[in-house]
Amino acid sequence: MAGDMNTIIFRQLAARRQRLTTALPEAGDAGAHLSGLLREVDAALERLKGGSYGLCEVCHDSIETERLLADPLLRFCLDHLNPAQQRSLQEDLDLAARIQTGLLPKQNLTSSGWRASYRYQAVGPVSGDYCDLVPGDGGALYFILGDVSGKGIAASMLMAHLHAMFRTLISLQLPLSQLVARASRVFCESTLPTHYATLVCGRALPGGLIELCNAGHLPPLVVRNGDVARVEATGLPVGLFCNQEFTVSSLHLGMEHTLLLYTDGVPEQRNAQDGEYGLPRLIEWASCLGSSSPEEMIAALSKEISAFQSGAPRTDDLSIMAIQRVG
Repeated sequence: MAGDMNTIIFRQLAARRQRLTTALPEAGDAGAHLSGLLREVDAALERLKGGSYGLCEVCHDSIETERLLADPLLRFCLDHLNPAQQRSLQEDLDLAARIQTGLLPKQNLTSSGWRASYRYQAVGPVSGDYCDLVPGDGGALYFILGDVSGKGIAASMLMAHLHAMFRTLISLQLPLSQLVARASRVFCESTLPTHYATLVCGRALPGGLIELCNAGHLPPLVVRNGDVARVEATGLPVGLFCNQEFTVSSLHLGMEHTLLLYTDGVPEQRNAQDGEYGLPRLIEWASCLGSSSPEEMIAALSKEISAFQSGAPRTDDLSIMAIQRVG
């Protein structure tokens, strides 16, 4: 395991040991259970000291990093869990999926002259994509679509972290550049150095003005009556550095003009012949939309990707969001 990971795990284990030793003298009937936990923590610290920490005790391959971050006492990889452990893991995954679904915004949201729709599809039980719509003060509609580094449970935890941060910061009514900068700083200070997120954060205002910050994400597409324009990234992904600054671009949408956002599960989808869907194909598809509503656009793009996929497995989460000026 990397040095940074070892340091984090050591701190977690040391903190657990301290809490257990403090609680043991007054544990009463729970003393036997706490003593057992203390032995497990000490054994993990010994494995960390001896260089065998993070290796499965059956096959000696590495235990999945995201699982170790969630539970540093693990001793077996997924392939060598016993039936009871497998059932417990599945129950945890099911709960995580329900929690993540509960974090998604209202579908087909209408707010102050804007209408938004989205599709959010995880490749596994949970997703590392971040999708949110938040009505703000003064008729503003905030929208965020992004992709957290990594996959699985760890990525879903980071997604929930971003969700809580942005929901809290939006209530402060900060300028958009400061909103993203503060979120990036908190994310950087509270996660591993290898964690970051690409995302687009925007604010749609009554009258058609959109302020947009693209933090290292794929370019949103502005669709105006068959004409398609890209909005390129204006900064690095959030969380790479703790003191990043972000710039904001502005654009104006007329009636039935649409902003289309997507994660890399769209352009990087491959078909049975191992061909990639690609951004040029997406732009060409968007140019043929006409005056489709956001719901129609999301449904049509989902159908388009499924047809291109033609039975090939999906390998990444897929999220799409369409925001349209409706008057």
